[in-house]
Amino acid sequence: MENCFFSDPCFQLPRKGFIIAQQLYRIYMKVTAINGSPNAAGNTAYALNQAGLSLREEGIDFEMIHVGNKPVHGCTGCCRCFEKRDGRCVFADDIVNEVLPVLKASDGIILGSPVYYSGIAGAMKSFLDRTFFVSGANGNYFRHKVGASVAAVRRSGGTMTFNSLNMYLSISEMLIASSNYWNVIHGNEPAEAAEDTEGVQVMHVLGKNIAWMLKMKEATKELVAEPEATGKIFTNFIR
Repeated sequence: MENCFFSDPCFQLPRKGFIIAQQLYRIYMKVTAINGSPNAAGNTAYALNQAGLSLREEGIDFEMIHVGNKPVHGCTGCCRCFEKRDGRCVFADDIVNEVLPVLKASDGIILGSPVYYSGIAGAMKSFLDRTFFVSGANGNYFRHKVGASVAAVRRSGGTMTFNSLNMYLSISEMLIASSNYWNVIHGNEPAEAAEDTEGVQVMHVLGKNIAWMLKMKEATKELVAEPEATGKIFTNFIR
């Protein structure tokens, strides 16, 4: 019966799908998460790790980089990264240039931040401004990577922070993964997020969806042509 199934021309597409599925398990893929919290082992890290558990279950490598407790220069808009186009920021004395090649080599990126005044934590904001600006100056190498955002909050402001993080992904033409609710987890003291059972599930589902998107992207790359990159048009509304 098995031989009949695979020899029937009507079932050649499922058979190809089966072969592709086998090949995917032999392809190395990695997701890097950025922990923008000052606390290396707080609720933001917990949320990111829950997504990471699901990714590892799906055969995707997962790494978390902590940037939230380090001094990070804010972007001054000097545009030296556009002049030099060497994949680096002009400020060479903080973590940005160290992390940039890691993110460039990753298949997926998750941004995580606690909520500060209904927004992204300061060091994380500076890190993202410069990181995504350098990417844009060097051919937008985040383009079509799978991306997601996670916010950790005590009470409110989570969705605003979540939306702010997603702005970096959407302007970079990244493929944004979602979950079964907005990617926000609640807790004040470290480890309290574990009590937010719905939030924990959201992170697990997010990890599964990221893994699925990565595998679908890999499985279809030779079947569906990637859209060509277009030159950016800049509009000045003041004439």
